[in-house]
Amino acid sequence: MELSSRVEYALLALLELATRRPTDSPLKVNEIAAFQEIPERYLDQILTVLRRAGFVQSVRGAKGGYLLAKQPGQINLLEVFVALEGDSSRKSQKVSESDTIEKTVVLEIWQEVRQASLSVLEKYTLEDLCEQRDDRKQVNPMYYI
Repeated sequence: MELSSRVEYALLALLELATRRPTDSPLKVNEIAAFQEIPERYLDQILTVLRRAGFVQSVRGAKGGYLLAKQPGQINLLEVFVALEGDSSRKSQKVSESDTIEKTVVLEIWQEVRQASLSVLEKYTLEDLCEQRDDRKQVNPMYYI
């Protein structure tokens, strides 16, 4: 299974919003796009999907932008994946009686791969990603002279 750019960009945007959560100041699309190097027009579409799914909220006005709608620990990565890729992404191809033995073996293995991938996404939250990022930042401190 491959992570689509759409899901990757969504997770990067959510990470950026989670970073700013304590201040609760909304981030504009162009700010998120610049911080995470995401095409702005594409990010705008992704944030619309995330807003409809209830992961982010938009704030209008000159100081408007986007905020997380939930705590990072309440945002499950599988739910984000399904919101962006659709529920059909969770369904696997069925083996039929007319399939060859070879095709059946391949489909069964692929189903197992898909299920394992979805199980990994299901066990992580946005908070877990934030913690992993913070741990890695501490491991690689930057020194300025």
